[in-house]
Amino acid sequence: MNLTAYINTLGRDLSERYGEKVHKLSLAGDFTCPNRDGTLGRGGCTFCNVRSFSRDAGPGIVEQIQREKLRTDRARRYLAYFQAYTSTYAEVALLESQYRAAIGEADIVGLCVGTRPDCVPDAVLDLLSGIAAEGREVWLELGLQSAHDTTLARINRGHGMAAYRDATQRAHQRGLKVCTHLILGLPGETEAMIRDTHRQVLDEGVEGLKLHPLMVVRGSRMAAQYQRKEIQPWTLEAYADLAASLIQATPWDVVFHRISATAQAPTLIAPEWCGPRWPALQAIGQRLAETGIQGSAVTG
Repeated sequence: MNLTAYINTLGRDLSERYGEKVHKLSLAGDFTCPNRDGTLGRGGCTFCNVRSFSRDAGPGIVEQIQREKLRTDRARRYLAYFQAYTSTYAEVALLESQYRAAIGEADIVGLCVGTRPDCVPDAVLDLLSGIAAEGREVWLELGLQSAHDTTLARINRGHGMAAYRDATQRAHQRGLKVCTHLILGLPGETEAMIRDTHRQVLDEGVEGLKLHPLMVVRGSRMAAQYQRKEIQPWTLEAYADLAASLIQATPWDVVFHRISATAQAPTLIAPEWCGPRWPALQAIGQRLAETGIQGSAVTG
């Protein structure tokens, strides 16, 4: 199924602007997280795999780029995606050396930088806006998950909605594009709460969204909650229905970087449908084909 017929995906957006496919290459910089290193806490968010908290020195950025190119479909242009950990949580000099190592490669057109809303000081935003001013593609990806402080406290996120609003506004003041990550199905959240989160994020004028189903993974505190039957991940049908509805309520000019997520065995505990990539994408696409494309339910 061709999702670009129904959704303004990042792939579609990049192809239209660059005239060819542009692929994202997932990279791991030399970063950690304040919710892991003791600054805020050591347990991390309850959905995180705590076994991934220890880091071993891995290959450098350039070596990772070359390795990731071999794992993806061939393209002539790429985005360097600093995905692992909190990719703005370091001294600015270290951040700049890592970012510039990536964009120093001739076929890298820009950066996607994943981080937390409470880890984007002005100096980091100035660095990213300076790179964007050089003609590079730059996306600041903020992991919000929910706009409800009660939920954020329940999952031990370590920040509230106010930090997200502040970070988004300061990024926009510098002309940076923001992509916000949302998790559907967090413990204690109703469908109405998820729709409210979506509305609040759109009200901030974000340029991109990522939707994820809640997944239970080994090594997380949620794994123990799942074993005690305290949480129950959504069915594929429930997730696809709500994801499609949110997409329909999103203006067409907002770019979807992702509409689902996967994890592989033995990391994934539940739900099983998050193992393969295609079931969720096909289910969401089918619902959009039957009931309306992105933006078709936008009101006002």
